[in-house]
Amino acid sequence: MKPPDGGFTVKANRCVQSILGMAVVGTVLVVDDQASSREAMAAALLPLGYEVLQARDGIEGLLLARQRVPDVILLDIMMPGVDGWEVCQELKADEETRLIPVVFLTGLDSRQARLRGLETGATDFLSKPFDLVELEVRVRNLVSFRRLTQDLDDAEKMLFAVARAVEARDEQTGDHCGRLADLAASLGETLGIDGEGLKALRRAGYLHDIGKIGIPDAVLLKPDRLTAEEWQVMQTHVEIGVKICAPLRTLRSVLPIIRHHHERQDGSGYPDGLAGDAVPELAQVFQVVDVYDALTNDRPYRKALTPAVGLQILHEEAARGWWNGEVVEALTDLLSRQSS
Repeated sequence: MKPPDGGFTVKANRCVQSILGMAVVGTVLVVDDQASSREAMAAALLPLGYEVLQARDGIEGLLLARQRVPDVILLDIMMPGVDGWEVCQELKADEETRLIPVVFLTGLDSRQARLRGLETGATDFLSKPFDLVELEVRVRNLVSFRRLTQDLDDAEKMLFAVARAVEARDEQTGDHCGRLADLAASLGETLGIDGEGLKALRRAGYLHDIGKIGIPDAVLLKPDRLTAEEWQVMQTHVEIGVKICAPLRTLRSVLPIIRHHHERQDGSGYPDGLAGDAVPELAQVFQVVDVYDALTNDRPYRKALTPAVGLQILHEEAARGWWNGEVVEALTDLLSRQSS
């Protein structure tokens, strides 16, 4: 279903901007059941170079948002049928639209209304009747913010694609990254780790070995035991991985996992020889999952071990002082629940 009002508005906007010789500086979706309000905002924004899409209700708004993915959504709260609260919740729950800034258009000026708006994911509020200068300034700032988040999002996607490419170099690992992401997040949840920590664990599943892009195939894919010199080369993948991911502020919580997931509780790991609590908590969780996955899946130098044998080895290595025993116990309990 194509929103009739939105479709007409798209063509009209492009026609006006073509006549005026304008470059489109951003796309704004206005969702409001009052035509006069929609037209007033369009009249204010069109001369500034914005493409303005119009939706007459929440359903049309959701359809246009998913079809066109605008830079900013100006959303009326009090609409018949699907109101602004519900529209915003659906937008924020959708992977394709969750990062679009949403500005609530409202005549409600109560603290409770604003708190509810923030809870549903609104970026800002604009009181009715709105000031045109304020509208222009807010839209301009939010379009700039949207461009920044898009750049960050694109950069993250590129890094994840690189990580997948690194994984594909070694056919023996299969879907190692996906398995680690799921199991690490599940184990983190079992251990009571918060939302940001869970996100870091999941991202680390894909990014922990991204630095292997800098390791020669002769070392990375060697089926035999590595020489001392080759092992030194292999160990550099954690530092390379940190350098690749460090420029993105959104990945800061993942960096300690990338750098330290090969440390050991007794200080015999690499690259920094950290011991005990000096090993970052998330790295202690992730390394146990990483080792378990390596043990229970085929590798060039051996066949996969059974889950029971893999856990037994983890317990033995924890007793030796390599891994956090509480984390190993939590993984054992988690896998037991999953298999029952």
